[in-house]
Amino acid sequence: MALLFRSTVDSAARWRSQLTRLTQQLDVRVWPEIGNPAEIDYALVWRPEPGFLASLPNLKLILSLGAGVDHLLGDPRLPRHLPIVRLVDPHMTDAMSEYVVLQVLRLHRRDLDYRAQQQAASWRELDQPNASERRVGILGLGELGQDAAKKLRALGFDVAGWSRSERTVAGVGSYAGAAGLAPLLGRSEILVCLLPLTAETEGIVDARTLALLPQGAALVNAARGAHLVEEDLLAALASGQISAAVLDVFREEPLPNGHPFWHHPRIVITPHVAAFTNPSTAAPIILDNIRRFEQGLPLLNRIDPARGY
Repeated sequence: MALLFRSTVDSAARWRSQLTRLTQQLDVRVWPEIGNPAEIDYALVWRPEPGFLASLPNLKLILSLGAGVDHLLGDPRLPRHLPIVRLVDPHMTDAMSEYVVLQVLRLHRRDLDYRAQQQAASWRELDQPNASERRVGILGLGELGQDAAKKLRALGFDVAGWSRSERTVAGVGSYAGAAGLAPLLGRSEILVCLLPLTAETEGIVDARTLALLPQGAALVNAARGAHLVEEDLLAALASGQISAAVLDVFREEPLPNGHPFWHHPRIVITPHVAAFTNPSTAAPIILDNIRRFEQGLPLLNRIDPARGY
């Protein structure tokens, strides 16, 4: 059996080391040194070029290196008859929640305001509500959203979430479907986007969405750059409708030099690092799904291409 690893992230050596340490039954190959394409049974990939997976004639299973699969579903030649699984690693979930909690606390405790005061050598105490008085809304109550919601709730925040279908999370308000979006937005002083990227969610954070938030609300986007209409965010910041934004993902990555986000005083940028993939914890999960496939067992975290996740 041959497994092909291909990623835009320079982590091939660590992945090969972890995979070969855990199994001797797989011939682990790293692109571009793949040998005979007809010998590849499994592809472990992140953002492969369109048509690449279709060039592997005997491919059996596609494994995403991340929790999202939009990087695969955008390929018009994707062999959709093959099973596709996404990576759900509890450590990645923890990492995402760490990021969300960090950024919500940054916004809640007015870190950007105090940074501006430091630059101006201004010593002034700002009004500060309690966490219980701060309403946080989460777009997306899947595994990542539910975990982040629980951890924010444990810190005392008033948390609610929105999803495509009804979800129940203890202590967390739940809104669902088209009718539930506006009410969730109307109560969210800090809005966190953790949605999967689908045709329905692309551009969901636009001028209309931002206008439905309370005036002076803040945004955290740790999902996908295509969820956000960038021009609409800049306009909302200029008008004061939005007070600040923390962005980890962008429509074009790396973010181009000269992009207005780079030097905006009310925008915090991180380079798509909210939930990183760690080979030491993810490799056993990948290999377990391959074992399941070989034994005819149900695959973990298999996605439905029609739904987009």
